[in-house]
Amino acid sequence: MSKPDWLYGIHSVTAVLKRHPERVLEVKVQEGREEGRLDEVLGIIRQLGIACQHVNKKSMDHQFPDANHQGLAARCRLAAPLDEHGLFDLLDKLQVPPFLLILDSVTDPHNLGAVLRSADAAGVHAVMTTKDKSVGLTPVVRRVAVGAAEVVPFVQVTNLARLIKQLQDRQIWVVGTELDETAKSLYEADLKGPLALIMGAEGPGLRRLTRENCDQLVYIPMQGDVQSLNVSVAAGVCLFEALRQRSSF
Repeated sequence: MSKPDWLYGIHSVTAVLKRHPERVLEVKVQEGREEGRLDEVLGIIRQLGIACQHVNKKSMDHQFPDANHQGLAARCRLAAPLDEHGLFDLLDKLQVPPFLLILDSVTDPHNLGAVLRSADAAGVHAVMTTKDKSVGLTPVVRRVAVGAAEVVPFVQVTNLARLIKQLQDRQIWVVGTELDETAKSLYEADLKGPLALIMGAEGPGLRRLTRENCDQLVYIPMQGDVQSLNVSVAAGVCLFEALRQRSSF
């Protein structure tokens, strides 16, 4: 675990309360805030017996000046990234084919936060990236992810090429995304079995060594004049096509 810090917003706090209540140390709630979703969260807090302090709006705004706190904040032991060993322990415990997402040199925290939200929604078992030249679990990432950063296992590795080989040794099919239409269409690829999808950064895409180590390359067919997508949007498209296929067998 990383050192305790504050999460804020109804979605983020609800996610950690439901999935990892043992991490929550205390909660602050804005007085006079009337919202059905907030009442539900307060019921969970009371049931768990977590210390809860009611404060006025001025106090909340002062403590979280740049945050859309929605009248709710929780001080938590935040999830720390896993390393390769943590990832392999996770994979060993899975009872279903692995469904993984790898990000190659994605540096924008807003993109990572959005990707984590999509990964959680699609049922991804872990999101992986490198320790260098990639963004980690920053406060901005956690805010944009609205709770997903606390529930989706996040893995940072030192050598992406080595990780790909280790996944392949476990019979996990590694599929990289490309803009080149000489690759296979996403919708023609078989994404049902043990799978690791790799998304590159906007602009450069996958690095050469990453691309060469993939088992298969796919592209997203597009109809408009603009032939590229934001990495978080592209990740959502690919993840939900994989989910569609994996849900149909």
